[in-house]
Amino acid sequence: MSTATITLDPAAAVARTRSRTSLAETVRQTLSMAWRALKTMRRNPEQFFDVTLQPLLFTAMFAYVFGGAISGDVARYLPLMIPGIVAQTVLTTCMATGVQLREDMEKGVFDRFKSLPIARIAPLAGPMVADLVRYLIAAGLTFVAGMIMGYRPQGGVLGVLAAILLAIFTGWAIAWIFTWVGTIARSARSVQGISMMILFPLTFLSNAFVPVDTLPSALQTFVNINPVSHLVSATRDLANDAAVTSEVGWTLLAGFVVMAIFAPLAVRSYKKHL
Repeated sequence: MSTATITLDPAAAVARTRSRTSLAETVRQTLSMAWRALKTMRRNPEQFFDVTLQPLLFTAMFAYVFGGAISGDVARYLPLMIPGIVAQTVLTTCMATGVQLREDMEKGVFDRFKSLPIARIAPLAGPMVADLVRYLIAAGLTFVAGMIMGYRPQGGVLGVLAAILLAIFTGWAIAWIFTWVGTIARSARSVQGISMMILFPLTFLSNAFVPVDTLPSALQTFVNINPVSHLVSATRDLANDAAVTSEVGWTLLAGFVVMAIFAPLAVRSYKKHL
């Protein structure tokens, strides 16, 4: 008489004993993880350097170094430059999302999350929600620094707020790319290196700091299709003129396309580590 061998997967057995997490519980747990990320930032002030010091340094540096050469004086350069600095600052800030995710994985933090009765997506979504605060600080400080230097956005308060919200949305969308990179890279340092190779060309090969018509024709073609250029143009239209142009629509479309592609990739790759 033969006896059948029964194999049992411990992880599957534990998963069957857990109750399903409702949508309300998932949202609540995601906000708890976001609060954890904010407390971590508060205890590590160096994580705020890129959203506090960088906007101030870049605004002053670009204004006084390039203002006279490009626009004749600083005052005329600020309406061109400030929206570009806002876009650059928010986009470079979102690189930290993937770096921090990779560091948590290396330190074994996610191994502890596996044993908790929480939604699997909460540890991933929570830090991204917390990063919205970082984007808000970065964009807000850039506009404040510009106004101190003499920038007067003609779009008024509503135009500036709309420009900030658009930059935050775009930064959050782009962060999904770096989140995916954080799940597939081997170290936090490699995440940072890959992210810089992606973002820096897109940022500097755009219309953020110079008029497009001053560039070589071949480079103009790339700049005109660069999504960062659309973000900068949309931010200028909103902040300087309170105008909702087609650039706003192209920027929103690009953000949704990026999220549609990279959010599922990031979640799928992230689940492989759980």
